[in-house]
Amino acid sequence: MNLPHIPNTPRGTRELGPSDLHVWLLPPPASPRDIPVGELDEHERRRAAAYRRQSDRQMYVAAHVGLRRVLSVYTGVAPRSLPLGREWCEECGERHGRPVLVDLPGAPEFSLSHSHGLALVAVARTRVGVDVQALPSPETVDACLPLLHPAERQEITRLPADRRQTAFARLWSRKEAYLKGLGTGLARAADLDYLGEAAESWRPTGWTVRNMPLCDGHVGAAALAGDKDWRTALHPVPAEWLHTRDADLRISAVQPVLRTVLRAHDPSAVRTHALIDTRNRKERAQAS
Repeated sequence: MNLPHIPNTPRGTRELGPSDLHVWLLPPPASPRDIPVGELDEHERRRAAAYRRQSDRQMYVAAHVGLRRVLSVYTGVAPRSLPLGREWCEECGERHGRPVLVDLPGAPEFSLSHSHGLALVAVARTRVGVDVQALPSPETVDACLPLLHPAERQEITRLPADRRQTAFARLWSRKEAYLKGLGTGLARAADLDYLGEAAESWRPTGWTVRNMPLCDGHVGAAALAGDKDWRTALHPVPAEWLHTRDADLRISAVQPVLRTVLRAHDPSAVRTHALIDTRNRKERAQAS
């Protein structure tokens, strides 16, 4: 496939090692007029048009333009020419899984999430999912508790009321990041997998799922296929840079403001308080 490259930018200007996770924080533009909508494909434009609220539509468009411009830094392909598609399903022979770069050898894996004025793009050399959540209201927490794994519900309800919103947001971001990494999203029931904090040994095997430090008012998490430590770098992109004509060159020069390590799960990490059965729903049904 012969794809146009970014002028004056060498192919793959951002290096990405096998144990690296790069996370990009993308703010919305000050005005919808600042967004180069022409860089989106027909599918993205239809998705954007389906949003009823102008603010949601603007955030979606800005996040996807930002995604394309970030990925162009790793591939050297112009944002509007990036072949975004869905992962191939061997069972049905169609593309309906995770978003991927199609027929672009050596392209990285990626994940996108956006919520209430902030978008995250995660880039890695393995399956990756990322999620960002604004802190929910107490009413939202109460309404969503029945959707959780029984052990997760127990952990949240044992907390003092003033800590439940943050704890729930952290848990839900881990859960959504993992389901995005799998490629199922919330089509997979939220109570099937345990992603709480009291018994890491019960978390999904073969994955590292951790929360990340973000700005006030938001929590975020990343899930990566591979039970190991991940060197993580957070790159904030200034709003005035993201949508300029030379955004690709500016983004390629952004340096991380934070470097950290997302540690592999500790198989022996179980707190002393008694947990109810932390097996997933299928395992519990088979044992009963």
